[in-house]
Amino acid sequence: MFAWLASGIAILWWFPSLLLAQSEAQPNVVVFLIDDLGWSNVGCYGSRFHETPHIDALAARGVRFTDAYAACPVCSPSRASVLTGKYPVRSGITTWIGAGQRRAVLVGAPNVDHLASDEETLGEAFQAGGYRTAYFGKWHLGKEDAQQPNRQGFDHCVGVNRAGQPSSYFFPYKRKKAHAADVPDFEAGNPGHYLTDQLAQSAADFIRSTTKQPFLAFISHYSVHTPIQGRPDLVNSYKKKLEASEPLKTSASRAEGAGTTRMHENHPGYASMVASVDASVGKVTATLEELGLTKNTIIVFTSDNGGLSTLPAKRPLGPACVLPLRAGKGWVYEGGIRVPLIIAAPGVPPSVCNVPVTGTDLYPTLLELAHRPAKPEQHVDGRSLVAFLEGHSSPRLEQRALFWHYPHYHGSASVPSAAVRKGPYKLIRWYETGDQELYHLGHDLSETTNLASSQPEIMAELSVTLDKWLKDTNAVLPTKNPDYVPATPN
Repeated sequence: MFAWLASGIAILWWFPSLLLAQSEAQPNVVVFLIDDLGWSNVGCYGSRFHETPHIDALAARGVRFTDAYAACPVCSPSRASVLTGKYPVRSGITTWIGAGQRRAVLVGAPNVDHLASDEETLGEAFQAGGYRTAYFGKWHLGKEDAQQPNRQGFDHCVGVNRAGQPSSYFFPYKRKKAHAADVPDFEAGNPGHYLTDQLAQSAADFIRSTTKQPFLAFISHYSVHTPIQGRPDLVNSYKKKLEASEPLKTSASRAEGAGTTRMHENHPGYASMVASVDASVGKVTATLEELGLTKNTIIVFTSDNGGLSTLPAKRPLGPACVLPLRAGKGWVYEGGIRVPLIIAAPGVPPSVCNVPVTGTDLYPTLLELAHRPAKPEQHVDGRSLVAFLEGHSSPRLEQRALFWHYPHYHGSASVPSAAVRKGPYKLIRWYETGDQELYHLGHDLSETTNLASSQPEIMAELSVTLDKWLKDTNAVLPTKNPDYVPATPN
């Protein structure tokens, strides 16, 4: 199950740890957490329409994880998991904050509306280790003053609003009337300034200003979340590219439950937003290089969930296409939960890792890379990935199960569900009916062939594994809706 492709000097298991051989100087840390970026929406993960040279260059010098997952198919829960090292079920944040209670056959589970103050976040862990910490962009883990990143371990915060998307990606990043989605801190901007560019510039300025202590810069872009608003120059460039590619002009689609999925990567607006994210990576990495910090900086690039490729059938197609994966944001099919993950760190040679990993793992991984003590009582679900970065195998990690619990309806037309992956097999459970599906991801990445009837023993084993996890974590399940009346056929 574990495949390791390494280039450069081979690393033998009996050699001393490369990481321990590094300088005692504490490394800097930069985390890029992108919003709604699909697994296959960057060049190094197979995109042929989007151009992402800076992200691809980062992957070429780091470790690219092929089977990385967000801990939830929507943003707030997966973001909480990255910051706490815990599955969303433990924080009670199991859907995006502010989603409301959707009712149909079931009533969705209640949702906690902020990240608890007693969680020791990744920011607080690094702050306690003498790091200067900064947070840029989307938070979406609480609306009150006491629930903002400056109360959760980040000394310096820029562009953090009280919602899950910006009012606009263009200056002044606000609506005519005050709104939670208005983005603060850029009052001195000019017409035409673009939010993703401004956040990258702010991060670069922070790095330049931090000279006497190591830093953690958490760059949490609002892109590529709606509203789909790209820089005009980039949108026009992708429109020309689309016109030159006859096969991409057709917006092919496929039904997914009560929804429809985009089947071609051909949205100029979305592509332009991906390009701006890529430019931000270039901006920050160039700043590190200019300051001579590249060799002592850990960089992580990932997304909070899959791309918005599936929406209700009566609505226009979602802007993203995440083929060959099935469905997208809001779904526990691979399109909703599999995400890009790249880690570049001092002393780590470029490689590709095929072991399934998840967002909870970033907390202990970054602590170990930064020579900080682990906090197992905090990151109870996360496991350090340093063994893989060093080129070793880890049977314990390779054989563990990964879990998802999404007891809610979502605007992508998905229904309450749960899933477990162990080895190449993945089981999906639909809470409305109790039906279960089984897929072998090694043979069927697109989840087209349900093996539930042909492999009942594996089906039963994974079902028991999921049941035990839900019980052990005190998962709150959706409940039957007593007011539900089935639609009458015409």
